[in-house]
Amino acid sequence: MRIVLGVGGGIAAYKVASLLRLFTEAGHKVTVIPTEAATRFVGVATWEALSGNPVSNSVFDDVEKVNHVRLGHEADLIVVAPATADLLAKAATGQAGDLLTNTLLMAHGPVLFAPAMHTEMWQHPATQANVETLRSRGVTVLEPAVGRLTGTDSGPGRLPEPEAIFAAALALAGPAVGPRAVDSRPVEPPAGAGPLAGCTVTISAGGTREALDPVRFLGNRSSGKQGAALAAAALAAGAHVRFLAAHMDVQPPAGVELVRVESALELREAALQAAAGSDVVIMAAAVADFRPAEVSHTKIKKSDGEDAPVVRLVRNPDILHELVERRNADSGKQLIVGFAAETGDEHGNVLEHAAAKLKRKGCDLLVVNHVGVGRVFGQDENSVVILSGHGVEPQSASGSKSDVAAAVIDRIGDELSRVFPAP
Repeated sequence: MRIVLGVGGGIAAYKVASLLRLFTEAGHKVTVIPTEAATRFVGVATWEALSGNPVSNSVFDDVEKVNHVRLGHEADLIVVAPATADLLAKAATGQAGDLLTNTLLMAHGPVLFAPAMHTEMWQHPATQANVETLRSRGVTVLEPAVGRLTGTDSGPGRLPEPEAIFAAALALAGPAVGPRAVDSRPVEPPAGAGPLAGCTVTISAGGTREALDPVRFLGNRSSGKQGAALAAAALAAGAHVRFLAAHMDVQPPAGVELVRVESALELREAALQAAAGSDVVIMAAAVADFRPAEVSHTKIKKSDGEDAPVVRLVRNPDILHELVERRNADSGKQLIVGFAAETGDEHGNVLEHAAAKLKRKGCDLLVVNHVGVGRVFGQDENSVVILSGHGVEPQSASGSKSDVAAAVIDRIGDELSRVFPAP
């Protein structure tokens, strides 16, 4: 597939080098068009080295090839990342001051923008109006991720992770995406291909939030990155994916059947419904063990001379265990995978606690994370151990969360063949 990768002038441009590598390693031919401002962040030499093609941002280079017309005509897909507020405004108003904006005006194929900017810029009415204009013309504009921005600020405006943009772009391109990448990163295969072809997979991701009052909640540090990577890998393996998204710092991959949830009780209801008819259930969400017993309908205020309020907690339902019990009662051929975020203590190490949890929950596989401050939650790298309830030796996987997701999905495919062999 011929892809034009436009790079905007934002600090997130350095992340687009990883996106370019995903495209090229999947076998696609990529022409990079950085804006002049983008080259202040990442130089032309980097784009040429990673793409294997010459790079220019001027309509006056290679004039005999009429690049400002040809590139847009020939591209099967145009991806712009980071799409700055300035680039969105120029695209929405049809400006053509450089090679990238000319190419956008000549586009014959699908176009995807991955925005990145400060929160106030993203939320400004002018930017929102430009986004709506582009979407009304059939252009795909992703929602930015929520997280750390330049400096100490956080909020919506962060560039989605390269893997999420990659999955969304290839899903937008449709059947022209070609074969799965050799490094197992998520690329959607042709219909009917892949180890999970014909399977329905339910995946939960992100962290639940348990309301205390209209403003406050009890939550956790889960970013949803690993769950999103699992969904992308399952799509790449040919599955139909039902994706139950609690609070996430990244966007769910395009192509999933999306259900948004907030609390553990909402997730339980959605999981029980989605699991019916699913071949595989992967509970990767970080579900709160407890919730406030009483939820105030008004904001809890502090007053001078009064003691701080005491928050009484009650247990949330054990969703994973309930799913296993329902599966067993129905005698269904369903593989259930749990996730365990563990720390060691005086009673045992991480794997000892995880082995006890696997036995207690009764699921088929348990993916174990050793968590802590600065480990796993919100990070781009992960290291897990996959425990089996069927006597198979533990398996380790590490690397990017996409690498770990690919390993987990491959293991699920193997487990399906072992536990439910074809007649």
